[in-house]
Amino acid sequence: MRHTGTQELETKRLLLRRLLPEDAGQMYQNWASDPEVTRWLRWEPHKNELETVGLLAAWATLYPNPDYYQWAIVEKSSGQVFGSISIFNALLGDPAQKALWPQLDCADGVWEAGYCLGRAWWNKGFATEALRAVADYWFTQTDAPFLTCCHAKANPASGRVMEKAGFVYHHDSVDHKFDGTPVECKSYLLTRAHYQRKDLF
Repeated sequence: MRHTGTQELETKRLLLRRLLPEDAGQMYQNWASDPEVTRWLRWEPHKNELETVGLLAAWATLYPNPDYYQWAIVEKSSGQVFGSISIFNALLGDPAQKALWPQLDCADGVWEAGYCLGRAWWNKGFATEALRAVADYWFTQTDAPFLTCCHAKANPASGRVMEKAGFVYHHDSVDHKFDGTPVECKSYLLTRAHYQRKDLF
């Protein structure tokens, strides 16, 4: 599979770029410390800004890898960094993922998009805008045959974002937080053939 890494993307309202160490303050304040944001994610809210600094430092070492995809979501009008969106190989963390996609060729992994936004930016279409941009990048800049998404069943709003970005519900699953807590989820799929239907976007 051909990878292209985290390149800068731009939409009407958003700039998607690499997260930088100097983003720690806004990341901590705008979403990483908010339990209402992280309740749907694998990780717990950050206890202090130093925790955010440490995470960004770790991510910085991964950006040179061509198969590492992690963007800051920046509101162009205000300059605020208010969320992140990534594409990661879910098969590496959970080999059982392969059995959940029996009709797909998973030789190169099960690549999944994930995102989180600060509460002040919810319900404004930003998540859909960012996900569409990342999906467009994925299918135009790599040769991947598909992209997946997953959301907690208790968070149906995220499912609506995925559907608006062209993803189609595929199956129910159980994901796990980093502490092992199980979370009932719904998984979605966007194939290259479906993406290429121009009426999606």
